[in-house]
Amino acid sequence: MHPYLAEFLGTMLLVIFGNGVVANVVLNKTKGQNSGWIVIATGWGLGVAMGVYSVGHISGAHINPAVTLAMAAVGNFSWAQVPGYILSQIAGAAVGSTIVWLAYLPHWKETQDQSLKLAAFATSPAIRNTPGNLLCEGIGTFVLVFVGLAISSPANFVPKSEVARGFGPILAGVLVWAIGLSLGGPTGYAINPARDFGPRLAHAILPIAGKGSSQWQYAWIPIVGPVAGGILGAIAYKALWKV
Repeated sequence: MHPYLAEFLGTMLLVIFGNGVVANVVLNKTKGQNSGWIVIATGWGLGVAMGVYSVGHISGAHINPAVTLAMAAVGNFSWAQVPGYILSQIAGAAVGSTIVWLAYLPHWKETQDQSLKLAAFATSPAIRNTPGNLLCEGIGTFVLVFVGLAISSPANFVPKSEVARGFGPILAGVLVWAIGLSLGGPTGYAINPARDFGPRLAHAILPIAGKGSSQWQYAWIPIVGPVAGGILGAIAYKALWKV
């Protein structure tokens, strides 16, 4: 499998699980309606783990443009592959959110709140404050990349066996779960430009019953914040550990 296809599929799976759990919690008349933030954070964490397990051995499972750019910025990834990875991630996220729309097809009409429909696709802040929203997304992605690099370090696998390495995707999922529980409240923790932009584009295009605005005026924040935070996280890790 080509790495670009792997990134497409990995990001698609991530969004199917992640936006799927949001739809299950926020849309009317689902079996999981109103089950809460812990369910959402858990679904996203497990979605990351499943995405990484599925394609990590092929593409490294960045499944996030902020991770791809951060790895390239510190010399861990080829700049020549960056455009292909990012386009594949955005496309995978858009297709993943389209699949969620189809899975919950009867429930969009049953849900009157337009903001809840958008929440099942893209993020929006609890309090709209541009500096605060940018900072929160930057901090969350800094933690994602910094700790993610630590998780993937060979020094953390003792003994250095295939079984031990198999825990890596689960730990990546636990990391995203922790970020959601601890830092997700202000902005909904996109921490991934593709996860937000691709589904937001799908929201704008799809014939979702009574969908309302896609809120493009906010869309740049879950792009700029994660990219900046991810690059800083990678630089900090490399500087501290001299790797």
